[in-house]
Amino acid sequence: MKITFNKYQGAGNDFIIIDNRDGRINPADDKLIRWMCDRRFGIGADGVILISDTEDFSYKMTYFNADGFEGTMCGNGGRCTAAFAISSGIATPDHNFNAIDAPHRAIAENGLIKLRMNDVQGTELIGGNYFINTGSPHYVVFEKDVASFDVFNEGKKLRWAPEFAPGGTNVNFAEVRTNDIFVRTFERGVEDETLSCGTGVTASAIAAVLSGHFDSIPVNVHTRGGDLSVSFTRDGNRLTDIWLTGPATHVFTGSIDTDKIVMQQAESVS
Repeated sequence: MKITFNKYQGAGNDFIIIDNRDGRINPADDKLIRWMCDRRFGIGADGVILISDTEDFSYKMTYFNADGFEGTMCGNGGRCTAAFAISSGIATPDHNFNAIDAPHRAIAENGLIKLRMNDVQGTELIGGNYFINTGSPHYVVFEKDVASFDVFNEGKKLRWAPEFAPGGTNVNFAEVRTNDIFVRTFERGVEDETLSCGTGVTASAIAAVLSGHFDSIPVNVHTRGGDLSVSFTRDGNRLTDIWLTGPATHVFTGSIDTDKIVMQQAESVS
């Protein structure tokens, strides 16, 4: 079976996006999803996103981590999905779509994609650092020299810390600078650092303001993959009107033959 896919990246966070409204891909086929994400034997991506039909919204976005299994909300993935849906005529430049955490609104404006994130009902301090769920759980640690920080090893330790059992957490290391914050993220499911993480950038921006490290909104955020911005409104312990804004770029369109993929896997095992 031949499948057409589109490769998108949002600030270096890359995704394989497939219009699955005909249901040709089984979401439970974790082997196929892992193969597609594999950067040596497959297409290569941080995750796979399937678009399907749903009532009351333009579409439903289902995000899968590189480990092959469905993940929680992905901010950059949501922005890239919106860009694909708009360019392919599935949705208008201002639309609503459904995701695992709840509906989201996406707007194409001035060459960027704005994504409304869900309200944050509360934050938690663990070990002196903020733990915030922005659709995915994130632990934010402030450091002075993030560029040279050992994100992989230190992030992996915290990702599986007992405080975050049983599912673990994503871990962000943030550095406050004069006009922005610099964020690097160890992302669960990928089990490595990604060039950018939308929900992590959102959590880091919120933590920077709540902790008093940064006093202006929107918060401009620099990642290794590019620049994003986060705006929100504080209402006591509740954070509302949260918007993640940044680029969402089409990289290429391609196709795969799943029958040949299965044959190649069988041959490699034999």
